[in-house]
Amino acid sequence: MNKLVMNFLVTEGYVEAAEKFQMESGTEPDIDLATITDRMAVKKAVQSGNVEDAIEKVNDLNPEILDTNPQLFFHLQQQRLIELIRNGKIEEALEFAQEELAPRGEENQSFLEELERTVSLLAFEDVSNCPVGELLDISQRLKTASEVNAAILTSQSHEKDPKLPSLLKMLIWAQNQLDEKAAYPRINDLSNATLEDPTV
Repeated sequence: MNKLVMNFLVTEGYVEAAEKFQMESGTEPDIDLATITDRMAVKKAVQSGNVEDAIEKVNDLNPEILDTNPQLFFHLQQQRLIELIRNGKIEEALEFAQEELAPRGEENQSFLEELERTVSLLAFEDVSNCPVGELLDISQRLKTASEVNAAILTSQSHEKDPKLPSLLKMLIWAQNQLDEKAAYPRINDLSNATLEDPTV
């Protein structure tokens, strides 16, 4: 159980909690905790809209990440375009789209479609009512940040998703399957994981 908790803390980037948990439980993380700080700096840069800084930090960590993952690089550049539009830098956004993103769109149809969606933000004065306004939501930054986080974890030979949530989902699924077939001791409250006797 301790390894599952440590896996969650490391994957989600809770450095201080992982350090304290390591001291209290004696559970060694399977990754250098110093790398978590670097990874979280990249994630924070994307979440705050500073994409250029995030790209620089990723390249400092491991330049191969963006070289070998064109989709990730495109999504970072797309996020950079979104930030230019968000900040009202329309001319700079158009120039950036033409010079940096259009060539990638010519190489990949799905990139072209995403680029067209993003550039369509420029056609609306009130982006809150436009059909692609969700691109300006914070959730778009979070999506891009999660993609970068997963790529960094993969490059460090670490799972990109924590095991604990997956195991809890599997437990719930298994209990739902069993509910239809048998009476068994069930965990109803996942926060304390107490087995409850079946009601007969």
